Amino acid sequence: MKRILPAVALTLGLLLAGQPAVRAEGSGLMASGSSVRDQASLQRGAKLFFNYCVGCHSLKYMRYSRIADDLGLTEQQVMQNLDFTGAKFDDPVISHMPAEDAAKWFGKAPPDLSLEVSAKTPDWVYTYLNTFYLDPKSPIGWNNTTLPNAAMPFPLWELQGQQTAVTKPGTDEVEKLELSRPGKLTPAQYQQATRDLVNFLEYVSEPAALQRHHYGVWVVLFLALFTLLAYFLKKEYWKDVH
Repeated sequence: MKRILPAVALTLGLLLAGQPAVRAEGSGLMASGSSVRDQASLQRGAKLFFNYCVGCHSLKYMRYSRIADDLGLTEQQVMQNLDFTGAKFDDPVISHMPAEDAAKWFGKAPPDLSLEVSAKTPDWVYTYLNTFYLDPKSPIGWNNTTLPNAAMPFPLWELQGQQTAVTKPGTDEVEKLELSRPGKLTPAQYQQATRDLVNFLEYVSEPAALQRHHYGVWVVLFLALFTLLAYFLKKEYWKDVH
């Protein structure tokens, strides 16, 4: 039994390694609580992306057909509810905004978001979407405490409403944000909406994670069973050895 315990501990370690890492405290970021296993959240996040983001941002490594397969949607559902660019079912998700016009309007072309969550982490993107505020000094009228002087206007202002910055006395440093004008959603509903959007973008960053999580559980269970069988087999072989 003493020899089997390390093997069991290793198996449990592999299982835990497949779980989302605990967010580091003290980072100044809001915990997104994202989970790509929540299919309903992924579907809601896809709806938000295609209604509010695809006008400027592409997902060039993702195809509409793959989204349908992974999110449990039919071709008809995808093409009727998510296709606003005239794309075909097997086409990649490409924004129709010309890069030259985007650079002229915003100072630079909006980035492709296929790998945004992988590069920045879910918590960063979630915090970014929750920290826009009105800024009359900004050329676009908005600013962001997570990414100061961001060139992107706030696409979700109708949902969240308008936040204003409260600065520290005698400085321009933002101390906190206050909701000065409510939007269509309550604060709790808006946080859930941005969590859904981050979930979808996290899935887009690594679509294979859905299959990896599914098969990972069975692999770990197999390893646990094999370890147990190997232990009893070893006992059987060595029972006559003194």
